[in-house]
Amino acid sequence: MTRKKNVVVSILGIVKDNKGRGSKRWSTWRPNVSLVSQDNFQVDRLELLYSPDYLRLARKVMEDIQSVSPETEVVLIEAAWKDHWDFVEIYSWLYDFAEHYPLNTDEENYYFNITTGTHVNQICMFLISEARLFPARIIQVSPVPENEDKAKGKIHIIDLDLSRYDILAKRLFEEHLTGSDFLKAGIQTHSQSFNQVIAEIERVAIRSRDPVLLEGATGVGKSQLARRIYELKSLNDKITGSFVAVNCATLKGEGAMSALFGHQKGAFTGAVTKREGYLRQAHQGILFLDEIGELGLDEQAMLLHALEEKRYYPVGSDRTVYSDFQLLAGTNRNLREAVKLGSFREDLLARIDLWHWQLPKLKDRLEDLEANIDYELRQHTRLYNKQVRFNKAARADYLDFAKSDQAQWSSNFRDLNASITRMVTLSESGRIDEENVMAEVTRLKTRWDTSGEDKGLLLADYLPQEQINGMDYFDQLQLRNVIEVCRQSRSMAEAGRTLFNVSRQSKASQNDSHRLRHYLQKFGLNFQDIRA
Repeated sequence: MTRKKNVVVSILGIVKDNKGRGSKRWSTWRPNVSLVSQDNFQVDRLELLYSPDYLRLARKVMEDIQSVSPETEVVLIEAAWKDHWDFVEIYSWLYDFAEHYPLNTDEENYYFNITTGTHVNQICMFLISEARLFPARIIQVSPVPENEDKAKGKIHIIDLDLSRYDILAKRLFEEHLTGSDFLKAGIQTHSQSFNQVIAEIERVAIRSRDPVLLEGATGVGKSQLARRIYELKSLNDKITGSFVAVNCATLKGEGAMSALFGHQKGAFTGAVTKREGYLRQAHQGILFLDEIGELGLDEQAMLLHALEEKRYYPVGSDRTVYSDFQLLAGTNRNLREAVKLGSFREDLLARIDLWHWQLPKLKDRLEDLEANIDYELRQHTRLYNKQVRFNKAARADYLDFAKSDQAQWSSNFRDLNASITRMVTLSESGRIDEENVMAEVTRLKTRWDTSGEDKGLLLADYLPQEQINGMDYFDQLQLRNVIEVCRQSRSMAEAGRTLFNVSRQSKASQNDSHRLRHYLQKFGLNFQDIRA
């Protein structure tokens, strides 16, 4: 098996690397010469950072290194720092260095030598490595006692493997985030409407234990936000119980009542043991019922009773069970429409609708796209301890497509997560390049453009799902195409001219806007809402 090359980034020591004159320098400890002289650690490439005023010294050290270790390639890199004690200047330079470095983690191991340079240099190198902005381990070179080979010295390698400290790092990170930043997982979002929603949720989460209803399309982040609400309340000592998450779409038939409320042993065939139920598991905690609109009417009635009385009867029991929990509910359906259709109880909706927020789709938050891309990349680094980034051109190409009309993001942030995961997995040497992006754009276009299901999802942006289900497939396709034309037209007249391009020629009065308005009204739509 081929050994990975060792690449060390080091700073020229203007004092320590300049010790000794003539032949005496070979018996003097010099950090960068010592680094390449180790018997058990071969430096294949040394990236030596130097100030412009010390180019002569840098060349002298390079010559000495090549004479001691001819297999070591020395690369001199000018670091034009005006002030070696200016934290902002040093950190910014190293950050830019790390951002543009051609990483090849499949073939190379990386190290930062923090022996030389000022304390600010050393601290900044440590921070860049610890944050995994550059996937380097830390090396410290030190002299040895007089009776040993003083010039050779010894090295110590520190591996900042954050995966070993993941729980601690996550706890410290969360404790330093407060309120709305915590609910957004530290993502610096710019959408004014979304930030306002999060700010309101933060205030309510801290002050209230009343039910909360989160509405939004599939993949907008309802489940993640519900968990963050729970964690925020826990950090602020507002809650002591567990977080219990249930997808109500999975609760079907006779088992739904038992899963939610529990049952007694022998309550029905197959009930060989007693079951506690989700409501009891959430005592003193939070019960998150995702897709609450999928619950049956009987379960809805029992849930309403449990919310109001904090007591309920498990299946087959004549004794009530007490459970004091806060309900968070999620839905991608319009529950008021469901009430009209008789599939959701009006009294339950009134109880859970005290705090109600609509979470926007990714298409409505394109100003937050870059921040969420960076978040997905950080998550990959944290989970796999391997950093992957876009090169500059690839990032620009991906953003151009992601913000264009071609990008539907029909599953919202789930689509984005899957997209970034694919590119990260297929990237070489820690870099997502233009070829990776081109292949991913093709995958996304194919996924969004070929299935009838995806076309139905587009209609769901404008109509309740119940209304779509009651339409012939022919009408769905026709309406979808009309909506597409409206979205791409600057005015209703322009859309009408496109849609009625042939029949309008035979009419004395070409009132295309009126014809289009009449067609859209059949479905409860208007041109302005579609454009918005």
